[in-house]
Amino acid sequence: MKVIAIIPARMGSSRFPGKPMALIHGIPMIGHCYYRTKMCSSIFETYVATCDKEIYDYIRSIGGNAIMTSDSHERASDRTAEAMLKIEAEIDCKVDVVVMVQGDEPMVTPKMISEALHPFEVSSKVNVVNLMAKMATVEEFQDPNEVKVVIDSNSDAIYFSREPIPSLKKGAKEVVMLKQVCIIPFKRNYLLEFNEMRETELERIESVDMMRIIENGGKVKMVMTKEDSYSVDTEDDRKNVEVKMSNDRIMLNYRSDDG
Repeated sequence: MKVIAIIPARMGSSRFPGKPMALIHGIPMIGHCYYRTKMCSSIFETYVATCDKEIYDYIRSIGGNAIMTSDSHERASDRTAEAMLKIEAEIDCKVDVVVMVQGDEPMVTPKMISEALHPFEVSSKVNVVNLMAKMATVEEFQDPNEVKVVIDSNSDAIYFSREPIPSLKKGAKEVVMLKQVCIIPFKRNYLLEFNEMRETELERIESVDMMRIIENGGKVKMVMTKEDSYSVDTEDDRKNVEVKMSNDRIMLNYRSDDG
């Protein structure tokens, strides 16, 4: 199984402009994502897909692979698909699976990527996988920047929302609080098929592109990870992640290589 990882990134985040180049322990966030993703032994090669020359130039400066893409993409999956086709033309072969790692996941670990790829190794019916993790606090559960998910007995997603789901308003003393972790492997052809689907109503309402699959009758396989990971959507998130990464052992493997 030939697997590549693509990290889509752009400077124009509405909630945190310039986010990919925001420094965490002196390294741009996109650098952390690239170095850590590349460490996964299951990955043939890792690329950053961007429409911004600043990101492209930085990744190239550290010896990384960067692909320039259109600046018209609204969804990370569209940018990922464009990059995948360009990469396939470069390497003169088709890949089997593309792991989309969001560029705001600076705490991603090689183990998380391997966990997300495991369902493809045990079932040919799996088309797309999302990681998920338990949330420790109600505050995190109520944060609209965190995408929550509820699953069925087969660990397939039932629904994604930026609202707290399941509800705490019906008198339940405790609910399972699960969040999406944005390491998302697609089968190659399914990524292209997904991007041909029209945006759906619930996808727009929730601002979660995985809802497009569910509304079209597809399955999103969810895999639990116990790895500690926090996405960065605001400056406060960046500060929080910087504290959490203060004793990060993985970072020791690449910190001296940057710059």
